[in-house]
Amino acid sequence: MKTTLKAIGLASVLALGTSVAWAEVTLRLAHAAPESDLQQVMSLYIAEQVEERTAGEVKINIFPQGQLGNDAQMIDGARSGVIDFVMVGLNNFGGLMPETGALELPYLFPDRETAYKVLDGEVGQGILDDMATHGLKGLGHPENGYRNITNNRGPIREPSDLDGLQIRVNNSRALGDMFALLGANPQQLPIAELYTALETGVVNAQDHPIGVTLSFKYDEVQDYLSLTQHAYASLVLAMNMNSYNNLTAEQQTILAEVVDEAIAMQRQMSIDMEGEMIAELEARGMQVNRDVNSAAFQEAVAPVWTTFIEQNGDGLINAILAASE
Repeated sequence: MKTTLKAIGLASVLALGTSVAWAEVTLRLAHAAPESDLQQVMSLYIAEQVEERTAGEVKINIFPQGQLGNDAQMIDGARSGVIDFVMVGLNNFGGLMPETGALELPYLFPDRETAYKVLDGEVGQGILDDMATHGLKGLGHPENGYRNITNNRGPIREPSDLDGLQIRVNNSRALGDMFALLGANPQQLPIAELYTALETGVVNAQDHPIGVTLSFKYDEVQDYLSLTQHAYASLVLAMNMNSYNNLTAEQQTILAEVVDEAIAMQRQMSIDMEGEMIAELEARGMQVNRDVNSAAFQEAVAPVWTTFIEQNGDGLINAILAASE
């Protein structure tokens, strides 16, 4: 009898162990972009493919458009485990990892290919690895894109055209310094407040990649788009470290494969669709200026690099430049 009970008990333990190992896991992924944005397209791809390839073991629910908080709140949520995945601009890690501000320096990357080379190489991986000290598993660098300026006053062709503009900036110290240096009045605002701020005249200018300008419908409250391409902006997809470690080794491998595919897809869509998005903004009434004196801008913003190096050293900048060759 005792032997039978022991056998039943052992069978129950084994069954419990098996059920725990194969239990379904539901995770939460948060980002700030609208559902029309490529960030949502990428998120949906990750959710669909992870669920399919894990045979339903891992499900991911998506919360777009800041439903779970602003960028800082989403990062905090991911670090604490309230959120499992967070996708935000790399600039939002400046407080935790100040040296990453080097990637926000104006005119750092001459083209997307160079940016991808750096972000997918040792420099980008080093940034992802360093997130472990903050309770996060860095998964990759999706694209936000080249930042361009919109405003309600007129085309931006020369650095002097920024003089006096009330421009919304994100929390990138380098970009704030750049606009101040060029005579604008930068005001830091969360993206969730930007549309209303433009509509009410709190600010009369902003800078974002084309996809963000379109998906957030800034054309409704801005008249001019100037293709300044003054800084390349990367996103970061990161995961709560405990949530990541709770996945099986096989699930982690599947997740890594899917994320790599999703980033490649999202980047290519960003490239392929940019011309169409600009044309759509024009069709919706924006005046698009392509005549930008980039050489004059690069010369004018050189002191921003000097200031950054004085505050943070030149280690990461040198690594970026070396990797760009």
